[in-house]
Amino acid sequence: MTIPVGIIGGSALAQCAGLADVRTSHPKTPFGRPSGPLSRGRLAGCDVFFLMRHGPEPRIAPHRINYRANLRALYDLGCESVIGVAAVGGITSAMTPGQVVVPDQIIDYTWGRTQTFYDDDRRGALDHVDFTYPYSRSVRQALVEGAHYAGISVEDYGVHGVTQGPRLETAAEINRLANDGCDIVGMTGMPEAGLARELGIAYGCLGIVVNGAAGRTGNDTIHGQIGTRLERAAIDAEAVVGAAVAML
Repeated sequence: MTIPVGIIGGSALAQCAGLADVRTSHPKTPFGRPSGPLSRGRLAGCDVFFLMRHGPEPRIAPHRINYRANLRALYDLGCESVIGVAAVGGITSAMTPGQVVVPDQIIDYTWGRTQTFYDDDRRGALDHVDFTYPYSRSVRQALVEGAHYAGISVEDYGVHGVTQGPRLETAAEINRLANDGCDIVGMTGMPEAGLARELGIAYGCLGIVVNGAAGRTGNDTIHGQIGTRLERAAIDAEAVVGAAVAML
């Protein structure tokens, strides 16, 4: 087995249909159990571990996900690179439903989530990790090239605003995010990216826009747009991830 790539699936990739030779494990970590079982298999001929971020039914709300256990489990299994797939809302005009985006920056609006491994003695000496550029350049490049290879239009830059959830945002909140410079909005990007950085994991996000954010849906409703886009989003996400893992 070569060095595996970790894939964390969300609403845009609740399962990895193309995964072959699947074996399932239920690892424990010093931070508890991950969201659900980890599937080890091969995707596009490459070794991967796949984990559903929200777990099996019933779904785990964004603020209740054990992000530390999820990342630590992938780390313990030897993953040096991790792709986090997320369904997101589009804020700017370029981020219309169906658009694939590989963000390069984050603004964190969450609260009350455990943000670090350094809140007790289990992690060792405190390290103030550099988070200037929150996503790995190599993983971002692989995702962008993977989208090109799959023939899927991709935005290769963007600011990912991460809100608390589980409710959706108000139109005024989205206006604030837009004023702050956010291009897309989601609920699971943090602390996932920060924890990966603390572990030394190369982490990148693949965002699939499935709806316009609050106040930006035109004559449609948010849930109406999500309902028509989610199935296509999963197909696009798997195509991009399958191409990207071969480059990692």
